[in-house]
Amino acid sequence: MSDSEGEGGLALDSVFTEPPRPPSPEPTVTTYTRERQAAPDDWKTIDIRLVGSHPLWGHHLWNASRAFASYLDEHPEIYRNRTVLELGAGGALPGLVAAKNGAKEVVLTDYPDAALVDNISHNVRQNIPEAGRARVHVEGYIWGHPVEPLLSLLPSDSDEKAFDLIILSDLIFNHSQHEAMLKTCDLALSKRRATETTGDDTQSQPAPCLLVFYTHHRPHLADRDMEFFSKARERGWLCEEILTRRYPPMFPDDPGEEEVRATVHGWRLTRL
Repeated sequence: MSDSEGEGGLALDSVFTEPPRPPSPEPTVTTYTRERQAAPDDWKTIDIRLVGSHPLWGHHLWNASRAFASYLDEHPEIYRNRTVLELGAGGALPGLVAAKNGAKEVVLTDYPDAALVDNISHNVRQNIPEAGRARVHVEGYIWGHPVEPLLSLLPSDSDEKAFDLIILSDLIFNHSQHEAMLKTCDLALSKRRATETTGDDTQSQPAPCLLVFYTHHRPHLADRDMEFFSKARERGWLCEEILTRRYPPMFPDDPGEEEVRATVHGWRLTRL
């Protein structure tokens, strides 16, 4: 990955402030294979189509996305019968896992560029049975902008039009957009508290949260990556690391310690 840094605006060539790599091949399909043992009639794989070379890096299925998918598959209590928003979805693997495992409503978003949005819609059609597609929405969205268009997609019978889970998969390396991402999360996440099981059949539910998975692709800029969590704490979020997992590094020839570039970290953020 390039080291160039710059703040810029929100045009397509400045949301991610790094020059694109040389063109990738035409769109490819990468298969995610479920790690958790599932019932014989349950899903086993998800086929993720990835766009060709794109300045917003949508042509990669990031290691964080794979780790995210497996984590969500192991912890359906976080989102089952609840509402889910994925920001900067790319191929949308984590959001698709949530949709397949019983999320009430899933909104998959990425920058409002036709190639990205159309590709997510393709992955929904390929992986979500027709009967369940009405619960899965694909929208173009720019971080930091009003969230009402996203909230309007939630069921009208909801007590609170807000999301119970927001997914951020390998986004925090884009340092200039930390504040915009956090603004969206603050506006879109439900303010409900965790509930416990009671005698009147009320089911326990964890507190609404952000899940943020990432890799330090540029180890010498790891401190800049981690500023996301410093800014989140300043906004009143409790930040807890919940996972570390090693994969082969995404870009083997890049500089920096390989162990750092090969490790996926997962964090949970909840309101204080």
